[in-house]
Amino acid sequence: MKPDFSLIEKYNVPVPRYTSYPPANFFVNEFGNSEYIQAIETSNHEAPENISIYIHIPFCPKICHYCGCNTHLTRNKQMMRIYVDAVKKEIVMVKKYLDPRRKVSQIHWGGGTPNSLPVEMVEEIMAVIHQNFQFIANPEIAMECHPAMLDASYIDSLVKSGFNRISLGIQDFNQKVLDNVNRDAPEIPVEELVTMIRSHKNIGVNFDFIYGLPYQDVKSFTETMERAARISPDRLVTFSYAHIPWIKKAQKILEVRGLPQASEKLEMFEAAYNVLTQTGYKAIGLDHYARENDDLYIAVKNRTLHRNFQGYCTRETTGQVYAFGATGISQMESAYAQNAKDTNQYVEEINKGNFFIEKGYSLSKTEKIIRHVINEIMCNHYLSWNEAAGRFAVSPEEIRGIVGFEAQAFEGFVNDELVNFDAESVEVSEKGKFFVRNIAAAFDPNLKNALQKFSKAL
Repeated sequence: MKPDFSLIEKYNVPVPRYTSYPPANFFVNEFGNSEYIQAIETSNHEAPENISIYIHIPFCPKICHYCGCNTHLTRNKQMMRIYVDAVKKEIVMVKKYLDPRRKVSQIHWGGGTPNSLPVEMVEEIMAVIHQNFQFIANPEIAMECHPAMLDASYIDSLVKSGFNRISLGIQDFNQKVLDNVNRDAPEIPVEELVTMIRSHKNIGVNFDFIYGLPYQDVKSFTETMERAARISPDRLVTFSYAHIPWIKKAQKILEVRGLPQASEKLEMFEAAYNVLTQTGYKAIGLDHYARENDDLYIAVKNRTLHRNFQGYCTRETTGQVYAFGATGISQMESAYAQNAKDTNQYVEEINKGNFFIEKGYSLSKTEKIIRHVINEIMCNHYLSWNEAAGRFAVSPEEIRGIVGFEAQAFEGFVNDELVNFDAESVEVSEKGKFFVRNIAAAFDPNLKNALQKFSKAL
């Protein structure tokens, strides 16, 4: 598949990534601790019944220049100990408001650099989760790991604690690229790390890459993708670098070193797509790839793929998300709630027995409908008006009215061969998958007044 470069300039406008709807910049400070408690209690009576747990570990030994995450620069084990103890307390605090019959189907550790924690602290948090929750038969338990801080002993300990998926944040194999974004390369070659992981049974391996960084070009990124394909992880993600220096000031240094143009980024996306799909991977959603027998691809075929702040997942493993740690975002059916960013204040408030919610959002039925429509476009590239109407007990006409769907407004997408639609459904074409964020944005009534707040689509 080759992108139509004549469309690049037309569609290279700021649009959300839609890991949530409404996006996080719509969260309000009026949503605090009491609203969070009420939202947890309400979530017990809503679907999905399963529980997804997100653990945020903000610590990093050094800060990568491209990073848009909430991080805390430290190697201080005492600070880590204080933080981990607070996370354990927060888990117990939330558990008090959850229906004990609900079961955990997914645990995701992100950051920051989760594997910067001493492994015994990871084991402690996992033990508290197991002590306080029931689990489904085969939950997915995953950790994002910096490969430069991973070895056989750490991998063994993760497996003993129940982890069955390890995601390696490689970003690029090119040393010059890594040096210029302040990221360490692993001393143990990634090939050897994967062999160590796969010496254990039933452990999934993910690779994460970023394109759009200084000194990346089509040739070098193609070589990175070819090496990745030879190693053959179960899943790969190719993230488009989000340049948001108005939020993350450290990113401005990358402007001095030179960022690829939108056309170059799209060529990198195309190169990754071609290398991976020609070596047995299936493209999934916006930026994921998986093998044909992988649960994610099976979900795509069944049109049951889902997306949250942790990425794509299946509806079978997805639960309402309850987040622990500074900046963690809980994603319940009717509300979002985000912990505040200050790590020290987070610890102080949790130790007082208080939650530390900085902001959040309560969704109306209308917003839930919009969220569902956007999720279907982003994940499954297909929207059935009748299915959406049945899900929310309204008419298809009401759904179209809520998302502001007008056939005339979609003629541009149709003329550009990005979308096909009729009275029953809307379907994104193969060509349209390059521009799926733009297509999803066309269903977003809130977007008109907020374009400047998002990274560009390409």
